[in-house]
Amino acid sequence: MRIEYDFSESVKNPYTKHLKKRETLYLGIDVIDYFKGVAEETGVPYKNLISLYLRDCANSHKKLKLNCLTPENNAEQAGQV
Repeated sequence: MRIEYDFSESVKNPYTKHLKKRETLYLGIDVIDYFKGVAEETGVPYKNLISLYLRDCANSHKKLKLNCLTPENNAEQAGQV
């Protein structure tokens, strides 16, 4: 093994942008059932479909309409009103 290495001509790994990270998400049963139905039609595993859909949203900078998450609506959903 060398004492010193020269990295001055090294190239950045082009595959680092394709790395994945494990993340736990709680999804509604209706959402899972929807993607499972699409998976049956397309032959693509439903978890891959969810990932592809989320990637497409991120790449197109799609924004959610979050007006349903106002404090008033959250209180109604929690049964506090």
